Amino acid sequence: MARRRSVMSEDLKYELAKELGVADTVAKKGWGEVSSRNCGNLVRLAIEKAEKALAEQNGKTQS
Repeated sequence: MARRRSVMSEDLKYELAKELGVADTVAKKGWGEVSSRNCGNLVRLAIEKAEKALAEQNGKTQS
């Protein structure tokens, strides 16, 4: 089975992990030790950032 290519860069994932306070866990033990709840929070935060960036981009192009 082929592995899926990651949508988020490692840098972005680590930046989000810092914001949520799990960067130490990732650095010391890897992504496999991050709880499912925190992984969900990472995804939610990434979606919020993407939506905000898209809204800002659309606002600038429509003005």
